Amino acid sequence: MMQRAERMAQTLTILGLESSCDDTAAAVVRQAGDARAEILSSVVFGQTELHAAFGGVVPEIAARAHAEKLDVCVADAMAQADVGFGDLDAIAVTAGPGLIGGVLSGVMCAKGLSAATGLPLIGVNHLAGHALTPRLTDGAAWPYLMLLVSGGHCQFLIARGCQDFTRLGGTIDDAPGEAFDKVARILGLPQPGGPSVEAEAAKGDPARFRFPRPLLDREGCDFSFSGLKTAVLRERDRIVAEKGGLTRADRADLCAGFQQAVVDVLAEKTRRAVRIYMAEGPSRPLVAVAGGVSANKAIRARLETVCAAEGASFTAPPLPLCTDNAAMIAYAGLELFRAGVRDGLDLMARPRWPLDRAAAGMLGGGKKGAKA
Repeated sequence: MMQRAERMAQTLTILGLESSCDDTAAAVVRQAGDARAEILSSVVFGQTELHAAFGGVVPEIAARAHAEKLDVCVADAMAQADVGFGDLDAIAVTAGPGLIGGVLSGVMCAKGLSAATGLPLIGVNHLAGHALTPRLTDGAAWPYLMLLVSGGHCQFLIARGCQDFTRLGGTIDDAPGEAFDKVARILGLPQPGGPSVEAEAAKGDPARFRFPRPLLDREGCDFSFSGLKTAVLRERDRIVAEKGGLTRADRADLCAGFQQAVVDVLAEKTRRAVRIYMAEGPSRPLVAVAGGVSANKAIRARLETVCAAEGASFTAPPLPLCTDNAAMIAYAGLELFRAGVRDGLDLMARPRWPLDRAAAGMLGGGKKGAKA
């Protein structure tokens, strides 16, 4: 096996595939030695229109769409990157966690490409893709603190290596993105719920409704968002019973109050997690946020303020890299490849796959299954 120094000197070009939920994606990432990695291409086919009539992601529809689009995604990504299979060093694919039909579609496509080309296959944990994004975008040094906030997951991780993560806390029920989607449905807003609720909240009064801040009265870094969503439902029903319906101002104020509660919870829990992380004495303390919910401007701004007050730098990926994408999978595969990781054609699709295997499993379930 190649020595570590020789591996680090390599220029690697990796094709990545992502299909864990409702985005079909392929990307090509290249890195020359220790230089900053470069995204040569990133192609994402969304499925919003396919699921719009159902108020959320339908797993069977998502899996079928992935199967239809993955080969097109791969062809487009390689064409945009101007590479052929002979230019690639490996194929990386999301092998979990996620909706099992979608994950399986991606894994089978990657296996077929690997078998046909002889290229090494690398199964990537979807959460690791998000967690390693600061390394792709900012060249973040170990260790850093990652807050992963998305439609299916919410957790704090101290990242010490591409396979070394310590979870400080996570959601015991709904993920924040899931709560945003449910609130959007409650208030008759279009999906995906995150951007819809954020847009309405910008027009509302966050002080009109005082929603609960779950688990702030308990120590630790765990989250709970299910009760917050229920509180919005009850307030909506109360207003409808009194007025016979919701005004535009009512809806905007409900969104603003809900979003403010989420921001407050994330801010306080982040403060606690940062203090635990800082106690380890990192030489270049960095807090990063990733996942679809990290696109929310109010959340970003508040977290940046918290980190500055605690003496840590803050970073968030560009908006296209917040949501599910294959560039993060290709980059995670690249790091794993340099670490000597290879998978065979017996690679399994996994609906659940915790990054911190030593931590106890989180309770509850969300769009992508039990919280990993």
